[in-house]
Amino acid sequence: MKPIPTLETARLRLRERTPDDAEALFPIFADAALMTYWSSGPHQSIEETRAKLTKSPDIQRVFRGWAITLSGDDTAIGFVTLREKRPSVSEIGYMVARQHWGSGIAREAVSAVLDQVLRVEGQRRVIADTDPENTASNGLLKALGFTLEGRLREEWETHLGVRDTFLWGLLASDWTAR
Repeated sequence: MKPIPTLETARLRLRERTPDDAEALFPIFADAALMTYWSSGPHQSIEETRAKLTKSPDIQRVFRGWAITLSGDDTAIGFVTLREKRPSVSEIGYMVARQHWGSGIAREAVSAVLDQVLRVEGQRRVIADTDPENTASNGLLKALGFTLEGRLREEWETHLGVRDTFLWGLLASDWTAR
């Protein structure tokens, strides 16, 4: 597994996400509105969240997760994940607690991870997969410079039923040119 460096921004500290974050992140995973466009439904217990945060050795080889914390407070208020799809190409995911929506936290946190993987580590491409109706996430990706590369019809079977997906892509050259 690649290391998970601690990342600092003006307001945030992103550190390795661990099963110990389950209590702080459970309200996010239990929030039905927040989980609407996630691949699974809301969590029913902290134990379910802890299990989600506990990765098998096979997953750990390709998966990295950062807990988003406010500077000076180590309590997770969200997370950013990165899964290596193939060498130099990763898929990003993120979620922020409802009380921080609209504050720019997601943009700041995702930008920090994109800087890490595209500028520092030299990956060539980051992708994201979103539900077409997830206007907030789709808007964030567009604002960060991702290009909508396609729509896969009936791609996912989720707690909402069979759903289409938008595929977004960001090249390192697009990110560094910003």
